[in-house]
Amino acid sequence: MEHLEGALRPYPWGSRTLIPQLRGEPSPSQQPQAELWFGAHPAAPATVDGRGLDAAIADDPAAALGARVQKQHGDQLPFLVKLLAAAAPLSIQAHPSLEQAQEGYARENAEGIELNSPNRNYKDPNHKPELIVALTQFRALAGFRPVEDTAAFFAALGSPELDRYATLLPTEGEGDLRALFTTLISLPHQPRTELISSVERAARNLVDDPSHPAWMLESAGVFLELNEAYPGDVGVLAALLLNVLTLEPGEAAFLRAGQLHAYLSGLGVEVMANSDNVLRGGLTTKHVDVPELVRVLDFSTLENPRAATAPSHGGVEFQLPVDSFAVRMHTLDHGEALHLDDDGPAIVLCTSGTVRAGDFTLTQGHAAWVPANEGTSELIADGAAEVFVATV
Repeated sequence: MEHLEGALRPYPWGSRTLIPQLRGEPSPSQQPQAELWFGAHPAAPATVDGRGLDAAIADDPAAALGARVQKQHGDQLPFLVKLLAAAAPLSIQAHPSLEQAQEGYARENAEGIELNSPNRNYKDPNHKPELIVALTQFRALAGFRPVEDTAAFFAALGSPELDRYATLLPTEGEGDLRALFTTLISLPHQPRTELISSVERAARNLVDDPSHPAWMLESAGVFLELNEAYPGDVGVLAALLLNVLTLEPGEAAFLRAGQLHAYLSGLGVEVMANSDNVLRGGLTTKHVDVPELVRVLDFSTLENPRAATAPSHGGVEFQLPVDSFAVRMHTLDHGEALHLDDDGPAIVLCTSGTVRAGDFTLTQGHAAWVPANEGTSELIADGAAEVFVATV
């Protein structure tokens, strides 16, 4: 087991306080600290003894990954662990399936688009299902809301301009949201501006009327929040169709390939397949590619984006329909030991308290790398502690 130094990503939407405070560092930081990557993605590998984890794995993939993981996933670590700290909304986005990522990556390579180009959609040939676990209260837009709820929300808003588009909602549970979404996100400037202004007036009236269900008040409030941050942006219209989700610490959401989402605020642990592929549809100054986003989107609705848990190894494991990663969360009492005996690699992230990991101490906000050939490893809590263990 070795200390793993994360790679900081200072995206503009990041918080200047959440990650520094977790790690006991000066706060506010000089620059936004949006994400801290603990993994081997070549765009920003974490380091072990000052050397990139990707390079360390490449030295001996069999020892680092183990026979099972190497056979299933090749010579690269198949998952990526992050601390994510949002002080402002992230872009409306989705991630491709494995087949879509492979095709898109090859296509953009053939077109001669450089990997570091701001107009590049596909940074690697991998899919990106993802889990976000809240460390603070965490707010998100997650998946298309059930159609009947969106119809009720539109009716409650009572915007004549929006009502014209509501006719594109599927009826009687048949069909998906492709027609409505693609129409809204493709509106020219003038009709988009008029529609957003109308919905803004309607949303202000709705939030002042407590007779409406709480989720409608919250959805209207998020629309106003996003339009204030990104006035007139097409992404605020996309938000009208999405579930608004508030996670309390320890709660999680899972999003598979093609599910539209945007994180709004809070600190969380994010675990995903080892990818940096993002298709954006608004709420950002970065590259937006609406046709490509529409091509990869899953237009079915998502009634409940929350991830279930089950007891595992003395902690809880999040129930995920993927084979690229598995995630457990452990709450430890003083002196309690946690034994790691997986047959593949693991990344351990401490999120509360401190634990002794071999010959070093892991404090909150810091991580450790456990190669497959480590055998059984032991963590011992110094006081109450919480750790996440990501494996394959």
